[in-house]
Amino acid sequence: MAERHGIFVTEQPASVITPVSVNITLPVVFGTAPVNLSTLDTVPVNKPILCKSWDDAKASFGYSDDWESFTLSEFMYFHFEIAKQSPVVFINVLDPVKHATVATAASYTLVNGTLTVAVQGIIKTSVLVTSDDGATTYTLGTDYSLSFNDTGHLVVSRIASGALASGAKVKVGYSKLDQSKVTPADIIGGMDVDTGIATGLELLDQIFPLFRIVPGLIAAPGFSQNPVIGAIMVAKANSLNGGHFKATALTDLPSNLVYSEIVKWKKDNAYTDPQQINTYPLATKDGLKYHMSTVVAAATVKSDVDNRGIPSESPSNTAANIDGTALTDRDFLLGPQQAQYLNAQGIVTALNFVEGFVVWGNRTGVYPDAKDPQSSFIPVRRMFNWVGNTLTLTYWKYLDDPTNKKMIEAITDSVNVWINGLVASGYLLGGRVEFNASENPIVDLIDGKIRFHVYIAPPSPGQDIDFVLEYDASYFASLFAA
Repeated sequence: MAERHGIFVTEQPASVITPVSVNITLPVVFGTAPVNLSTLDTVPVNKPILCKSWDDAKASFGYSDDWESFTLSEFMYFHFEIAKQSPVVFINVLDPVKHATVATAASYTLVNGTLTVAVQGIIKTSVLVTSDDGATTYTLGTDYSLSFNDTGHLVVSRIASGALASGAKVKVGYSKLDQSKVTPADIIGGMDVDTGIATGLELLDQIFPLFRIVPGLIAAPGFSQNPVIGAIMVAKANSLNGGHFKATALTDLPSNLVYSEIVKWKKDNAYTDPQQINTYPLATKDGLKYHMSTVVAAATVKSDVDNRGIPSESPSNTAANIDGTALTDRDFLLGPQQAQYLNAQGIVTALNFVEGFVVWGNRTGVYPDAKDPQSSFIPVRRMFNWVGNTLTLTYWKYLDDPTNKKMIEAITDSVNVWINGLVASGYLLGGRVEFNASENPIVDLIDGKIRFHVYIAPPSPGQDIDFVLEYDASYFASLFAA
């Protein structure tokens, strides 16, 4: 070491832990996709795929304008192309092996060496091309090739060196994806005890291990109005990965019921959980219909992005990116009175008023049965989820360390620094963490059980602003002022 002479200062890096930030609100969306159009080597069935763009999603799952049959196409189009948000984890449950129908072979005539079968969902490996009389079976790759056009329809193209004539009349048989065969059990899924393979909503526990991102929103447009599916979505939202994380379930209420009937349906079917955002009715944009959960998901993600990934603001009164609302069979525009009635029953909707079409409603599904802010206000409930998830991610590294003063002080100091930062930024009104003797009996400490008490106060949304307007006659005195 070189000789030194004088006074020197060496700084030690700060020992306060930097919290692991949950800075992405990740929607995990379950449904059906036109996987016959997927470019992946393996058809994505019950396989979570993280998509960061429209091109990612389209390449992985295909895309179809038939949203009634292929519900994931609706969500990916709105989220990526209209709302311009990202990323999303999609999980398709439509299995070409289980959910397919064999179509009767039909006659077609090649025009300039090609023909188009204008049907959605054709499974390429099932296609059989024969002569019109059925006597000759043509060979794929030798006599013809198969492709899909931009609308997802099958195109059969003659290979010049093959046996097909340019204007030949042929029969084309095939199997096609059949969404009607998908049942609630397919969405719910489960865990095979013999193979350990998870399907459906059970795959939620794989999202963090796969992508190192905690799910923020759980959605299943087109399916979540089924009470059994809705209940499982809520159960999973309350206890992800064995209870380590929490999320929010975005559920649709039936759009074939008018608003005066939907409140009774919500209560009768127990859509009443604090971790649940109920949405109603359908939304429209440029002549297309969307489930309201699709719209609310995008608005929620956008609101969080604007706040550095912190869910401190309600998605209510933020742009919905729609031009109308509808029931299943007709357009249906909600006025402020109807929208307020739904909000008062724990239902989020869309309202066209001063700011144009916006998401409208601050209450979780538990309202009005419970009115405490921690349970009933969407941003407060989600802030509790977010703080809890962040604490789990940040302090997991301390598990199994010696229970001593050094460990306790390190955790309390760093949590308090983090909370103070949230308070200074306006995301919390106040907060602190305490290690209390009364909550940590010796018998628990001996058994390796430690309890920290975290107090937080997220701000409630200012949903009721009242200006008191009064006539003040004293201002007439200004008429006589010099």
